[in-house]
Amino acid sequence: QVQLVESGGGLVQAGGSLRLSCAASRIIVMNTMYWYRQAPGKNRELVASISSIGETTYVDSVKGRFTISRDNAKNTVFLQMNTLKPEDTAVYYCYLYRSGMDCWGKGTLVTVSS
Repeated sequence: QVQLVESGGGLVQAGGSLRLSCAASRIIVMNTMYWYRQAPGKNRELVASISSIGETTYVDSVKGRFTISRDNAKNTVFLQMNTLKPEDTAVYYCYLYRSGMDCWGKGTLVTVSS
């Protein structure tokens, strides 16, 4: 099982930017990687994904503002978040599925003040 550790969260003003990182303990070159987020009292939602060949998806609410990327040599995925809004406030989680198991990080908190 892959261990995932997110970092880069924090407190930022609306309109600001943050870059989240997810470091994996094992090689992830063949895996689609995902960023999810969960706000208090809400369900966890898929924010973005990136395939093994670099194809990306985004939830409509972040299109044009967020960019997912990966550095397979460093076993790391990123989420660049620009023009942040208060509704982006959530715990952000990195995720992958391999060898029949879900692999989740513990999350990093992003708080956007108005």
